[in-house]
Amino acid sequence: MPATTSQGARQDLLLRGALVVDGSGGTPYRADTLVRDGVVTAIHRETDPGRRPAVGRPGTTGRTVDADGLALTPGFIDMHAHSDLALLTDPGHEAKAAQGVTLEVLGQDGLSYAPVDDATLAGLRVQLAGWNGDPEGLDWSWRSVGEYLDRLDAGPLGGGLAVNAAYLVPHGTLRALVLGWEDRAATAAELELMDRHLDRALAEGAMGLSAGLSYSPGMYADTAELVALCRTVAAHGGYFCPHHRSYGAHALAAYAEMTEVARQSGCALHLAHATMNFQVNAGRAGELLHLLDAALADGVDLTLDSYPYLPGSTTLAALLPGWATAGGPEETLRRLASPAVLARIRADLELHGSDGCHGVVADWDTVQVSGVRRAELRSAVGLTVSQLAARDGVDPFTAYVDLLRADGLGTTVLQHVGHEENVRAIMRHPAHTGGSDGLLVGDRPHPRAWGTFPRYLGHYVRTEGVLGLAECVRHLSAGPARRLGLTDRGLVREGFRADLVLLDPQTVAAGATYEQPRAAPSGIPYVLVDGVPVVDDHRRTAATPGRSVRRGVSRSSSR
Repeated sequence: MPATTSQGARQDLLLRGALVVDGSGGTPYRADTLVRDGVVTAIHRETDPGRRPAVGRPGTTGRTVDADGLALTPGFIDMHAHSDLALLTDPGHEAKAAQGVTLEVLGQDGLSYAPVDDATLAGLRVQLAGWNGDPEGLDWSWRSVGEYLDRLDAGPLGGGLAVNAAYLVPHGTLRALVLGWEDRAATAAELELMDRHLDRALAEGAMGLSAGLSYSPGMYADTAELVALCRTVAAHGGYFCPHHRSYGAHALAAYAEMTEVARQSGCALHLAHATMNFQVNAGRAGELLHLLDAALADGVDLTLDSYPYLPGSTTLAALLPGWATAGGPEETLRRLASPAVLARIRADLELHGSDGCHGVVADWDTVQVSGVRRAELRSAVGLTVSQLAARDGVDPFTAYVDLLRADGLGTTVLQHVGHEENVRAIMRHPAHTGGSDGLLVGDRPHPRAWGTFPRYLGHYVRTEGVLGLAECVRHLSAGPARRLGLTDRGLVREGFRADLVLLDPQTVAAGATYEQPRAAPSGIPYVLVDGVPVVDDHRRTAATPGRSVRRGVSRSSSR
């Protein structure tokens, strides 16, 4: 059946002579591959006897792409994306489409925009402005997860998305909806109400539950609350994706808590941006991997994702101690105007180690402003808090608070706290998958939003040899698809959806840098979403064939 205009012209595509790196991790092979009606319908290996596939049928058009010298891979799945609003405002979405990403998983870190009521949405729009902006003119009329997924299906122009998208129910959003931003345990009645909201959202197609346990209000939950909610996730066949309580001073204890939640609830576990950061964790990735291997040996269904960079990225406000953010953004700003409260915050940040800063004393030399909400503050972009303080003639804590207040908590930062040996060790683990964790707003956002997938393939495969090409592609495609429970994508295989990438293994590379974070990658000339080219000969087409991917709903019935 012909696709709609927004999807581009539907036609047979014969990808001739590519090196098929099929996503399984097995040995690549050369083949001709036929795509028809959004599905891989024939794969003819060079060594196979018989007739080669041909394009075109009566009443249809056909096209042959000479793929000699290129590798054909499954489309890449970004297991940790922050495109929750970008997909609704940017039809091109080149940040991900140009990388070969054909599916993103939204609703991360326990904070997103559904399910909500009016008051909760208003607070989230302020809290998440540093992550996603707060775009003018956006129709915010959805309230449930199902309504948000329907809005994704419509897309910014009423005809779909650049890439496919799945959604996790955000635990912090559930808490805000039921308890507000209160720093306390949920009552039995409140937990039951959160669970009802979660059950409905999972029934509407969400893939699982995310958590942000160093962000307000999710950080106020205890282990028992997480276990109770994860039992419901397990009943739906979903998975739990936590940003756990510490990536710093208490990282191993935080990881252990998450594996215990999985054990007690029976829920599959996917560890978000699994890193070991700050100086206290230099060279300690092996201890983390030992902990995870022990959980796997105990039967925990466990996977993880990471980004191939050293700095992290978050909001400047995220460094605040949890008690200072209780009550929501307005209460936080009120506290920042109180000298007595500021003295306590300073002690937590500079003497004790704030839970918002992962239990580590703030090193202002490592916190670099990457974006501001208010244009008049752009001169701060690119400066560390220490440099900003020297420029303004104040101490770093004062510079930090001044910027938080002036920007209404909307500032984003890079934190230069990673370790190369940890990054390499973690990405080698068989349960590893790729996730960009990329913020798409700000003057100089982290380059991982535009560069994660080509950086894996160029820097860590071709240049450094940390992973082989076939194994890396498995980490970026079939591994994520298995975690999401998708049985018709993640592999180049007959009968699978034609979410595909043609790339040059000799030239694929990230173009994005810290100075030019939105530069396009190289070496990825073709990207297909549902059989429709969204990147064609290195150029982004106008096609928007992407849709929401919902647990328990087939592609054909959701279109």
